[in-house]
Parts: sequence; C-alpha cells; structure tokens
Amino acid sequence: MELLANKLRPNKLEDIIGQEHLVGENKVLSNLVKNGKIFSMILYGKPGIGKTSIANALIKELNKKSKFLNATTNNKADFDIAIEEAKMYGELILVIDEIHRMNKDKQDILLPHIESGLIILIGLTTSNPYHKINPAIRSRCEIFELKELTEEDIIKGLKKAQNSLENIKIDDDSLRYIAKLSSGDFRAALNTLEVAYNATLNHEITIEDIKNINNKAVFFHDKDEDGHYQVLSAFQKSIRGSDVDASLHYLARLLAAGDLDSIYRRMSVIAYEDIGLANPGIGPKVKAAIDAAELVGLPEAIIPLGVVVTEMALSPKSNSAYLAINEALNDINKGLAGEIPRHLINPSSDYIYPHNYKNDWYPQEYMPEKLKGKKYYHKKNNKYEMNLNKIYDEMRNIK
Repeated sequence: MELLANKLRPNKLEDIIGQEHLVGENKVLSNLVKNGKIFSMILYGKPGIGKTSIANALIKELNKKSKFLNATTNNKADFDIAIEEAKMYGELILVIDEIHRMNKDKQDILLPHIESGLIILIGLTTSNPYHKINPAIRSRCEIFELKELTEEDIIKGLKKAQNSLENIKIDDDSLRYIAKLSSGDFRAALNTLEVAYNATLNHEITIEDIKNINNKAVFFHDKDEDGHYQVLSAFQKSIRGSDVDASLHYLARLLAAGDLDSIYRRMSVIAYEDIGLANPGIGPKVKAAIDAAELVGLPEAIIPLGVVVTEMALSPKSNSAYLAINEALNDINKGLAGEIPRHLINPSSDYIYPHNYKNDWYPQEYMPEKLKGKKYYHKKNNKYEMNLNKIYDEMRNIK
C-alpha cells in the first residue's frame, strides 16, 4: 500500500507547502522551470520540509530523465549505472539523498560528469553543506536552504490531504494538534493523519485518538506569548541572565519537542555572543557536547546537553567581542574603511616584524588613516578579560 506522503508528493512547484522564498511568482526555482533550465544544486534543511518534493516537482515540470539514489545505501556500481544512463540519454538529473554521506569513490566518479553537464546533480541533505559536503562537489552546485515549515504551513497541507481520504472527519483543533506534534515535519504530520484515519471507527478523528497514536509531548503556545522561537529566545535569555534552573527548563522544553538542530545552533551562538571572553573555553565545550549528543542520539543526548547548559548558565558573561565586531561591521557598511597602510601591503620594506622585539610587540599603525585611533573593543570587568588587558597594556608601556 502506497503511503499518503508518497501518494501526495507534488508534481508541480506550485503545490509545494511553504518555501515561498524559492517557489512562487518570480522566485528562483519557479523561474528556472519557466525558462526550461536546471542546474546542479543542493537543497538542505530539516527532515520533512520538502527537499525531495521540490526535486520531484522540478523533474516532472521540466520533463527530464532522472534517477534517485541514496549516498549510503546505493553502492558505487549504482552510480556507474547512473552515469551510463546519462550517456545514453545525453543528460540525467541525478537526485542523491543524504549527499553529505557520499564517500570519496562516488564523488570521484561523479565530478567530471557534473563538470561537463552530463549529470545534473540535485543533492538533498539535512546537514549544512558548508560544513559537511566536499568542497569539490559544493563548488559545482547552487545551494538553496529550505526554511522550517510553520504551523500554518502544515495545517494548510493537511487540509489538502483530507481530500484524498474518503469520509474523513477531523476538526481544526485536531489538525492543529497534529501540526504541533510534527515539529515542522510535514511528512510526519501526513503519516500521523493517515494512521489516525485508519485507526478510528468511521474515520472520525479527535485529539484523544491522536494522543493514543503518538503520546509525544506537545506544548500549546498562545501566539502572543510563547511559540517555538519564543522558547528559544527564553532559553538564550535565561543563560544570559545566569538563571541555571530556567535555562534547564527551556532546554527540557526544546528537548521534549525533539528539535536538536535549533538547540545546537542557539547554544553555539550563546557561547560566543553572551559568554564570550569571560569564559572562552566554553565554545569548544559546547561543540564537544553537541558532537556527543549527535553520537549517542536521544534520549541519552540530554546528558551532555544538560551538563554544558548548566555550565553556560553558571559561567561569567561578556558581550565585549560581540559588540566590537558589530561596531566594526557597522563602520564598514557606512563606507568607513579607508586604504590599508602601505607598510602592511606586501611587499614592503617598511613593515616591522613584531616577533623580533621584546614581548613580540612593536608600536606601529595598523588602522587605515581615516580610522586611526578608533576603538571597537571595550573590556568588561571579568577575570579573563582583565588578565588579557593587563598584558595588552603592559606591551604598550614598553619603551
């Protein structure tokens, strides 16, 4: 039996749920279809938000020969076959799921054919391609990030799906419950709807029926109070405010929703924005905790995350470096750049090599003339920064 999620996979971009920044009137992917063109690309984003659906719709609308492979489950021979098919057709769209897991052997056989245009690659991944995909592949592809689906996007899609389920009876509250339960994964929402439809008498679905199928915790949030991004905001503000108990409370809410990616991103930001130079060792510790959480997965992932969030909340705080780089960027955006001092431009006989002098420092000007004397960094009163600045000041007092 074909699953509802597969049965309803869009054949046109206009039927894609969400992703209005890529599909729709005068948007990049829709314009490619209108112009009858397609280029190698990587689509990345969370599971169930439309990566495969977009690839499928592009292929259908452009009426191109295609093949779907998975970077982990398909072997090198499958990739060789795809190349032979491409040669036979003169061109082939090759869709590769989990492309971030593609090994070097497979990359090596594909690269020249992507370069020649024989293979048009559409890579699908949940991982950031700038971190996880081989640069040789990445440089030959346009990269499009898919946005998280909103609750309203999921409800809109579920209402469309109702038309494919005969005699279904479900109210708006139950649809919203499924949407919240899905955590932005439309495929998961469709699967829940389909199971509920087949597991109820007369196909009349209530919230209680859905709870019997999936008892995952769902937080209902008023639009003007909480919501997913508000929980993330409260999480960051609690750590910033050094309230360890509130920090752990909001971490638990995010964990209950299973949204590890958002937790990872927000923790990484907090480590450098809010703790910064007051405890510079926290950044690598956060990365190590994230790696451990990824390795063990849920439910054990809560352990390293709980440990590091506790330390983050209890750490001294400083946003001095964050403020400094923002001020520097503001000056650049205002056109306050100026020419680089001539002695800093290679080759230059006027440049003084600081390592040849006491304390590896020599007084020379590094700022452009128009920004001479400009100060971006202003120290905060914490132990680490005070020690840094003591050394900094001592160097400048050397005669």
